[in-house]
Amino acid sequence: MRNVALFPLALLLASAPLSAQTTITETRLKPVHVYFGGNFIVAEPQQEFGDYINTSFGGSLHVLWKPAPNGVLGLRFEGGGIGYGEEKQRVPLSETVGGRIMVDLTTSNFIGFANVGPQLMAPRGPIRPYLAPTIGFAYIGTVSSVEGVDSHQSFASDVNYDDFLFAYGATGGIYVPLSQGRVPVALDLSARYHQNGKASYLIEGSIHDNADGTITFDPIRSRANLLTFQIGVSIGARASDKKHGLDDD
Repeated sequence: MRNVALFPLALLLASAPLSAQTTITETRLKPVHVYFGGNFIVAEPQQEFGDYINTSFGGSLHVLWKPAPNGVLGLRFEGGGIGYGEEKQRVPLSETVGGRIMVDLTTSNFIGFANVGPQLMAPRGPIRPYLAPTIGFAYIGTVSSVEGVDSHQSFASDVNYDDFLFAYGATGGIYVPLSQGRVPVALDLSARYHQNGKASYLIEGSIHDNADGTITFDPIRSRANLLTFQIGVSIGARASDKKHGLDDD
């Protein structure tokens, strides 16, 4: 009978080291306040913007700061770029050398953006939806650069035309956690509307080379709004707690 009475005590004592180990494992890792992410972008022009450019591609990077690791609210900083077309020509380096030295002249059209705003996200679960309204700016530009035919290194470039815009928008998406260990990793799937307003910009054929060596522009003026779709990853920056002699293993 006494052996039966001592059985629960024995179980408690046996489980104590395991509980202590679990507690240590949980306290080894500090909470995550900062996440870094990168996304591949597919951009669909909206309204009349779609009359002048086609589906385009680009990429973005973002940083998410959460003051409360398990809270709903965070602050999101994001920036990226989208290329919407380019022209390539093989031309003489100068009139003096004629066709003896040929170079590749590339004219690229792109949209850059940067924004900041709050992000509201479900803090737990296998699928974590989020919404991030933001404000910032968009930059639409056309740049020409010259590189050697054999070296493939650009040695001269110039901004032909650009426009700087106030912009706002919102991102809606989901995080799908892939790893919850020392380095939290999540799949990031989202869509964003870029309200860029009206802009002046160039497309293929908007630059005309004149016989006297000068150039003239034929810019387009229209709304430049975009709907983008993103796929990427978000990685948490976590530091190990070494206050009590705990290592990183």
